Amino acid sequence: MAGTITAIEVQKKNTRRANLYVDGTFVCGVALEVVVQASLRRGQVLSDTEIEQLIANDNFERAYANALRLLSYRPRSESEVRRHLTSKKVAPAVIEQVVERLKTARLLDDAAFAQFWVENRETFNPRGRRMLRQELQQKGVDATTIDAALDVDETESAYLAAQRKVRALAGLDYNTFRRQLGDYLLRRGFDYETVHATVRRLWQEQADQIQVKREFEDVVE
Repeated sequence: MAGTITAIEVQKKNTRRANLYVDGTFVCGVALEVVVQASLRRGQVLSDTEIEQLIANDNFERAYANALRLLSYRPRSESEVRRHLTSKKVAPAVIEQVVERLKTARLLDDAAFAQFWVENRETFNPRGRRMLRQELQQKGVDATTIDAALDVDETESAYLAAQRKVRALAGLDYNTFRRQLGDYLLRRGFDYETVHATVRRLWQEQADQIQVKREFEDVVE
């Protein structure tokens, strides 16, 4: 495998990679970053060890690019990145290198990820602490990091979550209203006391709205 580089050709289907030829024979494909990093050029003599290192560097660059693509969709936990790379059959040693580089670049941070996850849920789909904890555990976040991220006002979260359901319950009697809204909130991880208080709050708000409407109609008449 050792010999002199006779050609470095950019691949037609992937212009970010190049084919390396030694003594007229194709040896391997490598990322252009690897070509630049190693200052590869025609006429350069490579030993077997140097070629093996080029291949190892390319394996790392490909795995790193794979991880970056995963992170481009949304923040991920360290465990998610590790599982993803493992599913792509990336060697454990390479995974360690990729994770370390991502951490150094501040692209992988479980504390920041957990905070993002909780804030995102609060904004778009509020959940109780119990369910948030379960979700973060499934993402592989450790207990201490989860505890630090779960500084949320569960009472307000339950109220916001109930807004998605309460309009569909207008006109129901109290027991049906309580059961359906209560079950809805319990399934989202809110504790019983918070659910009970939220149901009573929203039931009272509905009653107040009905009373205001009646008073307005009486004035108009």
